[in-house]
Amino acid sequence: MALFIREEEVKRLLSMENAVQAVEEAFRQQALGQAVNRPRTRIHVPGKGSMQLMSGAALYNQVMGLKVYTAFRSGTRFMVVLFSAETGDLLAVIQADHLGRMRTGAASGVASKFMARRDTATVGIIGSGGQAATQLAAVCGARAIRKVRAFSRRPEPLLAFCRSMSQELEVEVSPAGSPQEAVEGADIVITITNSRDPVVNGEWIGEGVHVNAAGSNALNRREVDDVLVRKCGTIVVDSREQARVECGDLLPSVEKGVIQWEALTELADVVSRRAAGRTSDREVTLFESQGVALEDVAVGARVLELARAQGAGQEIDIF
Repeated sequence: MALFIREEEVKRLLSMENAVQAVEEAFRQQALGQAVNRPRTRIHVPGKGSMQLMSGAALYNQVMGLKVYTAFRSGTRFMVVLFSAETGDLLAVIQADHLGRMRTGAASGVASKFMARRDTATVGIIGSGGQAATQLAAVCGARAIRKVRAFSRRPEPLLAFCRSMSQELEVEVSPAGSPQEAVEGADIVITITNSRDPVVNGEWIGEGVHVNAAGSNALNRREVDDVLVRKCGTIVVDSREQARVECGDLLPSVEKGVIQWEALTELADVVSRRAAGRTSDREVTLFESQGVALEDVAVGARVLELARAQGAGQEIDIF
């Protein structure tokens, strides 16, 4: 019997630790040929909204599935659907707004674990929305962070974010007066915005910094500039195939010949140690997170496992 798992149950069941473990294992298994990812496809309804569909398989735990979501003026609705890779049976239907935020944060946590300097202690984050909280939680789980500076164009939500995250993470999270103030001197920089123009100037980024750029998954949106891209010794993407059609941060640099798509490293290779996430403490590194289906399937499978163990979810009989 399949389970229908509601948003409130996902929030109760899924910890960031569980999400990070699931995402890291998924990328490790992908490098071994035991996981599959397919890029996002989009259907646009002119003047109204869009539907996005992405699919993948975690063959190592016999689960495959998809995430589908619609983005209209009335709101955005996310759903993850899981099937057995052994029998094809429906396993779960999961409301996936919180799941998506957690898996996106978890990917940055995994990237920071393998790419940030071990002595990292400070974070600068630009953005204070719902995605920012999971980004910061995951990164603080990856490194012993002592201080965070955050910037947002909206002062009141920024102050609320700083108060909430200081309490939740037991780390000093303070508001910055500008993006530059948030970023300069930080060991890890996180961008999680919906900006169409760069919010980080590469001139602000010093030696040894790791950057998680997680806000842009469209070619007409950009959070980092060419200066930063030129500074980076290592650039990692969650999917090279998906980055080609979605990574607005890197497309201008590719078109100018600064980098080539083929030269980018995939996170699966870094997690499996086939490639280095960092070659020296002085190197500037960049993780470009598009958000891939494999993350949704892997974290969805973990939610299903937890739901079964704790008797959560509602049984449904569709087939």
